[in-house]
Amino acid sequence: MPNINNYYERLVVDQLWNMVQKSKEPLTQDFIDDVACLALNRLPSCYVRSIVDKSSYITDQIYQEMENAVTEAIKQAIEQVQLNPRGQRN
Repeated sequence: MPNINNYYERLVVDQLWNMVQKSKEPLTQDFIDDVACLALNRLPSCYVRSIVDKSSYITDQIYQEMENAVTEAIKQAIEQVQLNPRGQRN
């Protein structure tokens, strides 16, 4: 099996981890997982063999654009999960 990763997964996980650390309310693992999946579905894929290699080949501007896209995707995913919580889904 190839050793590849979606670079956006790392960006989403990092931002969600920071969000969890700063949150005053406990966030369930289901909530975090749902937000991660929905956010990743809103983002393009960016497969890499090494996350470190990818980081060294992109400009600061492109990295910031990717971070901004991740922030927006997470924001929209949170809104979607809050509108349709897991316990209320059919």
